[in-house]
Amino acid sequence: MTPVYRVHDRPQSSSIALQEMLWDVETATIGHIEHLGFVSDDIRPVFPARAVGSALTVAAPGRDGIVIYKAIDLLLPGDVLVISRVDRDDIACVGGGVATAAKAKGAAAIVIDGPCTDVEELVAIGLPVWCRGRSSKTTNRSFSIGGSVNVPIACGATAVMPGYVVLADNEGVFVADAIRMADLAMLAIERQRRSAALRSHLAAGRSIFDFQQEAVP
Repeated sequence: MTPVYRVHDRPQSSSIALQEMLWDVETATIGHIEHLGFVSDDIRPVFPARAVGSALTVAAPGRDGIVIYKAIDLLLPGDVLVISRVDRDDIACVGGGVATAAKAKGAAAIVIDGPCTDVEELVAIGLPVWCRGRSSKTTNRSFSIGGSVNVPIACGATAVMPGYVVLADNEGVFVADAIRMADLAMLAIERQRRSAALRSHLAAGRSIFDFQQEAVP
């Protein structure tokens, strides 16, 4: 049977203004005010990092290494490659070669709900990668199974649509559509402003019950 690769057109990327706003937002702050959109907490950064961008989604089965490179050919600067390992296996589909190619295309980051490989090389390349551990078992372009690009996926038990805005930091990965993300960003920035004032209050040895600013939700 001939393998099928479904490669769909990419949606419009999120605005530069929204992405710039998100650089001041922490995923943990959004966690105070939202319950949906958080990628599983065992998907961690390979090295301390922060990234903002638009999701280019991939459904990647088994050892097929072709579908990842089909996605890389579509990357635009600022995109985040978000990969669903549809077989939930221990096969690493991202290593030094994929990271090198993605960085050359201007990718902001890679998020995988599976393992990576070539950890030292990933650190040297400097492209932020969020993944679930590491593995010596890897994909190979000689395996043609099929796969899909720019389709709705589940990554870390979270729905990710092509073009969703991705915010990733050392605490985790959060995704949402641009309208929802803009609303949450404004709420989060205000909360962080008030939280900073509260931290100063507490650092002075004063009681939280004496804090007079508007209550932080």
